[in-house]
Amino acid sequence: MPDLLLELFCEEIPARMQAGAAESLRKLVTDALVERGLVYEGAKAFVTPRRLALAVHGLPAQQPDTHEERKGPRVGAPQGAIDGFLKAAGLASIDQARIESDPRKGEFYVAHLHKHGRATPEVIAEIIPQVIRAFPWPKSMRWGKGSSSPTTLRWVRPLQSILCTFGPETEEPEVVAFEVDGIRSGDVTRGHRFLSEGTIRVRRLEDWMAKLEAAFVVVDRERRKDIILNDAKDLALAQGLELVEDAGLLEEISGLVEWPVVLMGSFDPAFLDVPDEVIRATIRINQKCFVLRDPTTGRLANKFVLVSNLAASDGGTAIIAGNERVIRARLSDAKFFWETDQKTNATVPLAERLEKFGNVTFHEKLGSQLERIRRIAALAKALAPVVGADPDLTEQAALYAKSDLRTEVVGEFPEVQGLMGRYYARLEGLPEEIAAAAEEHYKPQGPTDIVPTAPVSIAVALADKLDTLVGFWAIDEKPTGSKDPYALRRAALGVIRIMLENEVRGRLIIPVARTIGMHLAGKRFNQLAQADQKISELEQINFDPEKIRELRDVIADNVQPSSALDFIDMSKDLAFAIGSDLLAFFAGRLKVSLREAGARHDLVDAVFALPGQDDLLLVVKRVEALGRFLATEDGKNLLAGSKRAANILRIEEKKDGVAYEGGVDVVLLHEPEERALADAIAALGPQIEQALAREDFEAAMALLAGLRAPVDAFFEKVTVNAEDPVLRVNRLRLLADIRAATRSIADFDRIEG
Repeated sequence: MPDLLLELFCEEIPARMQAGAAESLRKLVTDALVERGLVYEGAKAFVTPRRLALAVHGLPAQQPDTHEERKGPRVGAPQGAIDGFLKAAGLASIDQARIESDPRKGEFYVAHLHKHGRATPEVIAEIIPQVIRAFPWPKSMRWGKGSSSPTTLRWVRPLQSILCTFGPETEEPEVVAFEVDGIRSGDVTRGHRFLSEGTIRVRRLEDWMAKLEAAFVVVDRERRKDIILNDAKDLALAQGLELVEDAGLLEEISGLVEWPVVLMGSFDPAFLDVPDEVIRATIRINQKCFVLRDPTTGRLANKFVLVSNLAASDGGTAIIAGNERVIRARLSDAKFFWETDQKTNATVPLAERLEKFGNVTFHEKLGSQLERIRRIAALAKALAPVVGADPDLTEQAALYAKSDLRTEVVGEFPEVQGLMGRYYARLEGLPEEIAAAAEEHYKPQGPTDIVPTAPVSIAVALADKLDTLVGFWAIDEKPTGSKDPYALRRAALGVIRIMLENEVRGRLIIPVARTIGMHLAGKRFNQLAQADQKISELEQINFDPEKIRELRDVIADNVQPSSALDFIDMSKDLAFAIGSDLLAFFAGRLKVSLREAGARHDLVDAVFALPGQDDLLLVVKRVEALGRFLATEDGKNLLAGSKRAANILRIEEKKDGVAYEGGVDVVLLHEPEERALADAIAALGPQIEQALAREDFEAAMALLAGLRAPVDAFFEKVTVNAEDPVLRVNRLRLLADIRAATRSIADFDRIEG
């Protein structure tokens, strides 16, 4: 079957856009082909710094013919209706339509339309210009004489040529002819910018790849990455060293070169006094080079690996020398910053360094970094007993954790923040727990990053993330759609992972409430009595009483009666927004996390629907136990029965305008099945509560399974909506008891199935 080869050649494609552009081209073209009935066998996109290409294999030579039956008006209908039918169906006269009969509707006209499929090149010539004009580049430009016109083509950089061929392997392919802004498609391309001259005529994919490789272009991005990685490892091995692999840097470099040539340079060993991470950051950021490790010491070696985009006639000597000059200058700066910081930290006390953060704005609506650090320290100290950490040591660690942000090294290389805090803490002779917390309180920074496990680090990391979340919720800067400029989703997932992976027990509402209090107290209001009165109003908006007490205590501890009043007008709305919406946000993030681990999102919904479910570890354990229970026959049948009870209650409560609760009158239980069900609920209910109180969810589920048989029997033998209204109400209350029994475990209404 024929293949399609498309290449869009331009001045430059930035490395950061290449992967997304290749995927967009593949999806846009193949979706358009399938939409037009052209089903293919396979497709692969290619991208280099100068070209974006796509090969589609196994396309048919033409679209399939289509057959359509279009129903028209009745025989004898007005001429206007018949004329409209003829026009819509593309018929010259009504004689071209058939007359069919329907026993109820009588005779009517039917047009049987047969449409021949178009040749595939014709369809491709229609698709590709549309894709090019609407291509979703993050940034694009116009160029040339027509650049002032809004209809002129926009592209990432000036588009220079289009190659498009189509045909089977056994025949000479044809050029798919079309034009985009004066650029006509053809069958020619160009090789390497410096190592190749002139144009290259190609036929199909294999020919295109082979001829470009002969012209010093490796078109397959993955192959370029393999060449770079393997050659770099070989060079390192030849020197008795190890390559420090860097997937992100490898991805970036593969987008900068079409003909990768790997070389090795060196720098003065005196620079090895600088921490390895700073050396690596310097060389990586400024020169896009890999660093090497000495396996005998575990430290970096004074050599680096660079990747050139050409095979130089001098073997790369000049290229290496140029990189060495730049790296020498950058490492000199890094060494100066490192030595300056050591002197500063040795002579300036921590308290004095902290005061400098008072001049640094964290966010214009959330105050200074110093205010934030003090909030984090207070919250971390409060969390310390929960995670088994020493409160005073934890507070000291939190006050120190961000001190490296004001250092010279971190100012130049922000990516080593936290890590440098560990170095500086050790140089100052601080406890290892403080050094570890300085680095680890930022973690985890992604789904594959590790979580802190030391108690002090856990407390500081949780406090840091909770303060961020509460603060931005307070100023209504929550994530929307795909936008999350403050990485709040990552912060919430970080809290969840830290608590779950370290099996941290405790209600999330308590630290959230404490953080709310500290944010509000920071606003400094007028009279403590007025503030306390306003806090008491929160009890009227369905907030958890424990949260209210916690918030009241924080305010009582932090507010000075003489301070300025602006809390009064905002406290209720702010606390409500944070206390409810933020917990819902955590629930959503937990659902994402559990779903990725294989759990059902509806079970998470069902558990979170219960009041007070903000102990994340218990939520997960309850979800897991519920999932195992619902996988059994007892679980499936009880779910069906409980849903049936809930549906009946919903209908009857809406019709009667009342909410039926428990309080069954045993005297009115006439049928043996309803008596058995009431007895089972009465007997099992307290036992289920006891099992839940001791957090034995497996036992609670096993007890709940005891309701399966009496519930089944009840619905099989008993009519709920009895003619006797008193009997009907009593049976509805019995259904309410079923609902209450299952809701002690989860809200079964939210469970699918």
